[in-house]
Amino acid sequence: MFKVRENRLVRLEERRFDDLKLQERAHLQEWLVQTPEALGEDLLIIQKEFDGFADTRERLDLLAIDKERRLVVIENKRDDSGRDVVWQALKYVAYCSSLKKTEIVEIYQRYLDRRGNSENAVRNLCDFLDVEDLDDTALNAGNEQRLILVAANFRKEVTATVLWLIGHGVRAQCFRIVPFSFGEELLIDLQQIIPTPEAADYMIGMAAKESEEQSAQGTQQRRQEMRRAFWTMTLEELRGRGVKRYENISPSRDHWLASGTGVSGCAYNLIFLKNEARVELNLQRSQKDDNKWIFDRLEGERQEIEERFGAELQWLRLDEKKASRICYSHPYEGFNDESWPAMIDWLCRHIVNLEQAFSEPLARLNPQLKSQADMAPGE
Repeated sequence: MFKVRENRLVRLEERRFDDLKLQERAHLQEWLVQTPEALGEDLLIIQKEFDGFADTRERLDLLAIDKERRLVVIENKRDDSGRDVVWQALKYVAYCSSLKKTEIVEIYQRYLDRRGNSENAVRNLCDFLDVEDLDDTALNAGNEQRLILVAANFRKEVTATVLWLIGHGVRAQCFRIVPFSFGEELLIDLQQIIPTPEAADYMIGMAAKESEEQSAQGTQQRRQEMRRAFWTMTLEELRGRGVKRYENISPSRDHWLASGTGVSGCAYNLIFLKNEARVELNLQRSQKDDNKWIFDRLEGERQEIEERFGAELQWLRLDEKKASRICYSHPYEGFNDESWPAMIDWLCRHIVNLEQAFSEPLARLNPQLKSQADMAPGE
């Protein structure tokens, strides 16, 4: 750090807190109590030397709340962060994560009373958070608590751990505080070093993205396990009803279960979705023209097919896509396993009806498809 004097830069002398006889509680802590905005944002200090943790005598340096209504644990060290500061601070964050709104208000009111203020904690919180009524305001929701470490020097094991925590979605910051002297004048340099202000939004965004991806992966895995359980029950029911088409088919993790029709590239599908069950004839041959040709021939027999099936079907030629399909659906709460018995019964009955409706027309079309395939190479 430099001071400008007579159009010249004069280097200031970097000092140690210990050499200056400056204490953590009497000085560093009080500076932050009086000027919390020195940490780069609006914070409301609600307690210092907080020791209100059950079954432990440990106490955190400062407890604050930010504009987003999250609790902020602030731990101060003077010249060296020490090796265990992160572990110590994380314990405090964990303790604070269970604090309810009424407890936070009581903690803050005790802090105000001890300082000899006649201020009201609820009113101060409402003013700070810019809300009219604290009853309708959530405080310390979920696991959004934050951690701020302040020290003159951070060991590598501390910075590495903080960076790891940030990467896993924990809102943690390191501020380097260094005293300088110029004659009899004492100056303090307080800078956020982890994450750097320029990289903070990026790192938080990346951590949120990774958390979202992990959540999505977890949701996907749970749904795959649910589908496998549903298809296991469905296959057992089909075999119990003597539907031989599914004897050699295994439960799937997908939302569909297919069986052959005797025509290459065409399948009878059972569909299990969040909001419905569906049976369908899926025309998925490699050539788009084949699928449209089959669809058109079947649609030409639409009345007879629907009479055999017993209901009107949905005919989806899907001109813009390669595949075509003909289906029948019914709304269900698929992700509610209490709906499964009814869904399975519906699927078993209607997949049998679907096969009865289409097996004979498909058998008649199959020789023509094979003949067209045999002729194609010579064209």
